[in-house]
Amino acid sequence: MSRCPQCRCETCQGPTCLNKTPLLSNLTREEADKISAGVSSKVFHKGETLFHAGDTADRLYIVCSGKVKLLKHTAEGKEQILYILKAGDFFGAFNLLKEDRFDCTAEALTDSLVSMLKKSEFDRIILSNPEITLKVFEKAYERIIKLETLIERLSTASLDARVAGLLLSLIPDFGTHTPEGTLLKLSISREDMGSYSGIARETMSRKLHLFDELGYIQLKSTRQILIKDLAGLQSLLHESHE
Repeated sequence: MSRCPQCRCETCQGPTCLNKTPLLSNLTREEADKISAGVSSKVFHKGETLFHAGDTADRLYIVCSGKVKLLKHTAEGKEQILYILKAGDFFGAFNLLKEDRFDCTAEALTDSLVSMLKKSEFDRIILSNPEITLKVFEKAYERIIKLETLIERLSTASLDARVAGLLLSLIPDFGTHTPEGTLLKLSISREDMGSYSGIARETMSRKLHLFDELGYIQLKSTRQILIKDLAGLQSLLHESHE
C-alpha cells in the first residue's frame, strides 16, 4: 500500500490509520505494524461495486474517503439502501470472526478510497489482544440499532414521516449549518433517497416539492436541500408514532 501524504501516523502506511478506526483503536504500535502489511487499499469509482450479495465475506472494509452504499434488492427487483457509509465507517466486522457470504451489495456512491483487512491477518493478532473482539461486538450492536431504526422507518404508515425521517437522518453525513438553516449537500440521487425510504422516486420528488411549498425545506438544486424548519420535520416524524 502506498503512503498517503496527508497521513501522519507511521503505523498506518496509507490513508486509513488503523489506530484511529474505532473498531481497532485498541491496537498497540507493534500490533498495528504487524497487520499493516496485510491491509490493502483500492479506489472504487462512482457506481463501481465493491462486492455483490453472495460473494465470500472474508474481510473488513474501511471507508477512507468518499461514500459507499450497502443495498439489497426486493422480491420485486427494487433497490433498497440499507446504509450509507462515509469516511471512517466500516463494514464486515463479523467477517473477521467467521468467514461467510455477503447478504448485500456494496456500491460506491462517489469516488471512494477503501482499505481492506483480511480475516487471516486479523486472526494473527486477536489471540494476543482479545479486547478487539469486544469492540467488534460493540460496533455490531450499534449497527443492529441502526437496522432497527431502518425497519421502523419503513413500517411507518405516513409517507410524510418517512421523508421527514430521511431528511433528518441525512444531516450528520451531509448537513452544514448556515444562517438560513441546515444545508444538505447530497451525493445521493432522488432515486437513492426513495430507495432509502422504501418509496418510489416519483413519490419522493412529489413529497419534497410539497415540503418546499409548506416551508419545511427549500429545494436549492437537485443535490442541495435547505432544511428551514427542523422542528416541523421532527413533529412530522413524532406524529407518526402517536
